[in-house]
Amino acid sequence: MKQLDLAGLDPQACHRALKTRDARFDGRLFVGITSTGIYCRPICPARSAKFENCRFFPTAAAAQEAGFRPCLRCRPETAPDLGSWRGTSNTVSRGLALIAEGALDGEDANVDALAERLGVGGRQLRRLFKQHLGASPIAVAQTRRVLFAKQLIHETRLPMAEIAMAAGFGSIRRFNETFQQLYRRPPSALRRKTVAALPEGSLAEIGVTVRLSYRPPYDWAAMLAFLRARAIEGVEWIEGEVYCRTVLQDGLTGTVAVSHLPGQASLSATIRFPSVRALPAIVGRIRRVFDLGADVAAIGAHLAQDPLLAPLIAERPGLRAPGGWDGFELAVRAVLGQQITVEAARRLASRLTQICGTTFAPGQGSRPALRLAFPLPAQVANADLSTLGMPVARKAALLALAEAALRDPSLFHPRGTVEETVARLRAIRGIGEWTAQYIALRAVRETDAFPASDIGLLRGAAIRVGARPSPAVLQDRAETWRPWRAYAAQHLWAADAAAQG
Repeated sequence: MKQLDLAGLDPQACHRALKTRDARFDGRLFVGITSTGIYCRPICPARSAKFENCRFFPTAAAAQEAGFRPCLRCRPETAPDLGSWRGTSNTVSRGLALIAEGALDGEDANVDALAERLGVGGRQLRRLFKQHLGASPIAVAQTRRVLFAKQLIHETRLPMAEIAMAAGFGSIRRFNETFQQLYRRPPSALRRKTVAALPEGSLAEIGVTVRLSYRPPYDWAAMLAFLRARAIEGVEWIEGEVYCRTVLQDGLTGTVAVSHLPGQASLSATIRFPSVRALPAIVGRIRRVFDLGADVAAIGAHLAQDPLLAPLIAERPGLRAPGGWDGFELAVRAVLGQQITVEAARRLASRLTQICGTTFAPGQGSRPALRLAFPLPAQVANADLSTLGMPVARKAALLALAEAALRDPSLFHPRGTVEETVARLRAIRGIGEWTAQYIALRAVRETDAFPASDIGLLRGAAIRVGARPSPAVLQDRAETWRPWRAYAAQHLWAADAAAQG
């Protein structure tokens, strides 16, 4: 079993982290124990193995591909998902995002097709995955399926057949064989007795609640405030400390409700949706909106080297960069928000949804306030927008955006560099530099996107430097913030919002 380089961490340092159960390394490394054949998180409560019996890996997939099986005590499936933040290339990070949404699920999984979506060759993609994650794309996808299925077995009362489909297994037979081989017992034997109190039923009937881990700290108040200020009437609703919204996917509708579990360093997501096969994609969207994969400690340490950002990061160490639920929805919000306030943009988005969104059947939503789904590109393209109440040029931009999304369903998927993404978006009529950068930041999840001309960023910078910089000056200063300029932008926006009261 090959010993892998862990971004500068030597095996002795890894073993010290294991012996002290250092939570800072949770999600950053996994340890395979040669005497048992099991791999664990560094916080596993079991007695630490001797150094000579330990093999350290950067990801669960690497440990599993090396022949180790997951620990039943520390449950690797609940570790923070930091694989895309360990100095990986953009290609690997984007590949991981697509795999998380099911790009390599099913019996016909094709790495070359995934590579084509990412703009690279299949051989190069395999090499990059091995270099940065210690495992092949197929192994990463297989590990994700197994660990997600095990989480559903532990935390829900979904029937095993639905769990197999939800986790992306091509068949029940394959699902059973995989668990028997990996855990040496059938899937049903892994179900905890504590879930017996939960109601049993399908995802469509009762929904499921899953726990999604993050690496602390997490500024939940800031995240909730961001979502509350932009909540579209009928689509989103904040109930106390719970964020709720409607879901429209593959012609089917459902809801999600997300709350914070600070004591468990995780979010709780309750999902109600008719198709279990959509569950990985929905979970992926939740992770994207709430930015659960970010290693904010590493990002903050890099950005805090600039005296402008250091006090901002000290004030909000757990600040995340919220993502968009759907690429087209976020892009529409960006166009609607051109040169107007956040509240005015929210009202326009609510009005647009009332004009051409999908209406939920009575009683379908888990909450009465959830009654609409945000419109699809075809609905916007065919809608009468004469009553929307916005300039003609902006309506034309909305139509151009909808037509572009219809022509290219992968318009908002990550591919190429951030500069290429911005150029692709700017080719759409009515999409300028600011709008393209904002879409890249929120929808495409480009960590290096930076709308330097944004008035909020300029005001936020002025709070610390004493005079409002020009966009060009701020752009130049932001060069040292790469590759996490999006997080620098979030801190500047937060500083501006606090100053505005």
